[in-house]
Amino acid sequence: MVGGLAAAAAASVGVAMFMKLSLAGAALIGLAGGLATMAGDLWESVLKRRFGVKDSGDLIPGHGGLLDRVDGLMFAIMVFAGARLVVQFGWAH
Repeated sequence: MVGGLAAAAAASVGVAMFMKLSLAGAALIGLAGGLATMAGDLWESVLKRRFGVKDSGDLIPGHGGLLDRVDGLMFAIMVFAGARLVVQFGWAH
């Protein structure tokens, strides 16, 4: 878990070279995206348990279907879209 958050922050610092972001700002966005990814995974697991659906797909045995591939992405994309708006419109001053 800690390694994934550190990797998310480090990757976003690498992306900061192509955008107009400070390294600290990029690391913060990456950390928030990593946390959002974990939250999305947990939320999807809660929903599956609530509705009694352990495995929601049959294509790849042992995998939960499409939602298990994109559950974290759905939450993280909202964080990155929000960060993009803040950076683009200069709301972070």
